[in-house]
Amino acid sequence: MNYYELTFTTQTTEAYQQDLLINALGEGGFDTFEEIESGFKAYIPETDFKEDAITEALMPYRDMFDFSYQVTLIPQKNWNEVWESNFEPIAIGNAVFVRATFHDPRPEFKYEIVIDPKMAFGTGHHQTTAMVLQLMLENDFAGKKVLDMGCGTGILAIMASKLGATDIAAIDYDPVCYESTVENSQLNHINNITALCGSKEAIPNEQYDTILANINRNILIDQMSRYSEALKPGGEIYFSGFYESPDLDIIKAEAGKYGMNYITHKKDKEWVAAKFVK
Repeated sequence: MNYYELTFTTQTTEAYQQDLLINALGEGGFDTFEEIESGFKAYIPETDFKEDAITEALMPYRDMFDFSYQVTLIPQKNWNEVWESNFEPIAIGNAVFVRATFHDPRPEFKYEIVIDPKMAFGTGHHQTTAMVLQLMLENDFAGKKVLDMGCGTGILAIMASKLGATDIAAIDYDPVCYESTVENSQLNHINNITALCGSKEAIPNEQYDTILANINRNILIDQMSRYSEALKPGGEIYFSGFYESPDLDIIKAEAGKYGMNYITHKKDKEWVAAKFVK
């Protein structure tokens, strides 16, 4: 699959303004972002690229601050080189080390996750993924049945397995993410993750102890009723991929309609990861 790369140059020093652009792009189908010194890069599948829709999504911010972008078509064959040249290992506290196969291991960390990212979101670098990992470390996954929606590279599903989850379904609509989850599960010697390609219609007709949903606000709202059907009474669901204001209140209200109640959240810049219980 070919991707379009949009390289944004921003004049602002305010991180939240750049995040506003990223959030607008995320709601428009962009699934991977990379920070650079002059701004950031955003990626979208060639089949989803609609320049008029992008112009419209960014229009509200034209009068707020200065930014510009260049569009480049990235052939699939070049993608691994692009990621390998930019992907650096990260640590989540003192507990989790996320690296690629071409990085040296760090055995002093309790948990190590090996990710070869390809064109899939979820390397732990973005605040949303990192915050969900932090929430997961603070909660009990032993013996749990877990659903990971919008699994990207499979990083959260892999973390759930390493934390003791026994049965995990990982779902993403992007075939590249599906393949990445399968391959990364094998890299981490995980054999209890079932990867599925699709959206909410791909959720098995089963109930789960825990659901992980790091996507974006609009998709979360659209899929909320299906999450409630799939979550056991007393089960936990972790939402991320949105802002504290106004998104968190919107998510609280929508989840509350289906008996899923807010417990707590983490915030990094304007991004949020929140825990709810049914």
